[in-house]
Amino acid sequence: MKAEVHVKPVLMRELLGTTLREFRMAAAMTLREVSSVARVSLGYLSEVERGQKEASSELLNAICGALDVSLADVLRRVSDKVDALEKVTPLPVANARATAA
Repeated sequence: MKAEVHVKPVLMRELLGTTLREFRMAAAMTLREVSSVARVSLGYLSEVERGQKEASSELLNAICGALDVSLADVLRRVSDKVDALEKVTPLPVANARATAA
């Protein structure tokens, strides 16, 4: 029986959110501090960081301004992550139902 390859699609909003969180943590800032400076709700910023919401270009600029990082640096890091993920070869995983049968 041939094993199937299941590849989770790369979602840009998830990579962007993770990257924004990395920059926020490196700046030793809380979500509350960034949301206050960027003038965005705490809940919405949290959803952006968790990859649940897609941020507009205006919101991204505001968040980057609050983090004192350029949008280009954030997008460059996201691009590096996409590049790294594309170089990973997915391994075949046997379907649990097929192997149990």
